[in-house]
Amino acid sequence: MTGQQHGRQGPRGGPAEERARAAAERLAGAGVHGTALTWVDNAGLTRVKAVPADRLPQAVGAGVGMSPCFDVYLVDDSMTASEHLGGPDGDLRLVPDLDRLTVLAAQPGWAWAPVDRYEQDGEPYAGCQRGFARRMARRALAEHGIELRMGFETEWVAVRGPLPEADAAPAYATSGPAYGMARLVENSEYLRDIVTALRTQGVEVLQIHPEYAPGQFEVSVAPSDPVGAADLAVLVRETVRAVSLRHGLTASFAPVVDPDGVGNGGHVHLSLWREGRNLCAGGEGPFRMTRECEAFLAGVLRELPALLALGAPSPASYLRLRPSRWAGAFQCWGLENREAALRFVAGTGAAADSANAEVKCVDAAANPYLLVGGVLAAGLAGLELAAGTDPAAARLPEPVFGDPAHQDRGPGRLPGSLGEALAHFERSGTLRSAMGEPLFGAVRAVRAGEIELFEGASEREIAAATRGRY
Repeated sequence: MTGQQHGRQGPRGGPAEERARAAAERLAGAGVHGTALTWVDNAGLTRVKAVPADRLPQAVGAGVGMSPCFDVYLVDDSMTASEHLGGPDGDLRLVPDLDRLTVLAAQPGWAWAPVDRYEQDGEPYAGCQRGFARRMARRALAEHGIELRMGFETEWVAVRGPLPEADAAPAYATSGPAYGMARLVENSEYLRDIVTALRTQGVEVLQIHPEYAPGQFEVSVAPSDPVGAADLAVLVRETVRAVSLRHGLTASFAPVVDPDGVGNGGHVHLSLWREGRNLCAGGEGPFRMTRECEAFLAGVLRELPALLALGAPSPASYLRLRPSRWAGAFQCWGLENREAALRFVAGTGAAADSANAEVKCVDAAANPYLLVGGVLAAGLAGLELAAGTDPAAARLPEPVFGDPAHQDRGPGRLPGSLGEALAHFERSGTLRSAMGEPLFGAVRAVRAGEIELFEGASEREIAAATRGRY
């Protein structure tokens, strides 16, 4: 059972509990005994509390208790502090979203649902990243009549057995060439089981294939609304993880497994729609995008240095975000340019409605809810500029063709470290205003904490410490 609609669900009882009772009966009929309730913290780690399937009505009606201190956990499970969030005091309520309740195909006896987080009085929790993404999506619709469709690409490296310690070489699950059919043949049952599990869970798979790095694969799924896209990013990752374990493999979604190689991206695609029309096509802007699409993308491009604190949130992210590796290390955009941080896909002929933009400079260490919310906030700022007194400020610069690393007068480099990205984030009025001080401050504290955590560490030490965490 899956769904695409996302509404407010607080711990208030009533019809939601009735729906939960019916859902619990369906889970029992499907042989489900436990439901995993997940949220993603500001370090990008998916955390969980689980309830017996027959207690789903109580979880929906009253929520499940959880400390707010998780908002200031670091990647190694140590804890920092922020001005508004953190510390031993307080309690929140985790409320599962029944519209996303899914029976897990690769974990027999289990179901999954993402949660919204509330204060004990039922008010939305200011630090809820999923709530932030929802607010931004609703703003786009209310203020501009625009609906966003978004989708994540999921890349991972599969190794045989557990990940090795420190400098030991992983036993990669592939030996064939990059993108090679030999890799698919080597792992045909593994990839088949991933596709089968995802489709059984109601996830529409668009592509699955070997990638460039040793042991690396990628799966892309159909777009959804912004919150739904982030939910799917979590579900897809945990499904891949579960199938991998059943095949004796470990999946790493970390920015890098080997700092000398190509890392795992977590690219996000987006398109803007109004009344069934794709605003990324059929307009008078660059490559036939509409002027509204151009303004939105100009806002995203302008905010990319600060957005990296959300989308490339780990010191390990900057071991991936390097020139000439198709990671998008320069603050530029281009038509089908895989070295541009913002890639535009125009779509042609019968596929014109597939026109979209891809943010390439981000990875899977990101909290997907923070990332989609931040991208929306940046794009909305571009739309506001276009509607204001200086619409020229909402135009895109000239697109970049070729590798900007080899151009004498190319675009500027994006931040090369988490410290640089954090400095841009701290100066971003757009993101601060959209996120609100409690969430903004917690993210800032976690980023600063991880910078300190890895101070003086070598690239290999950073990679080894993080490759088993995501």
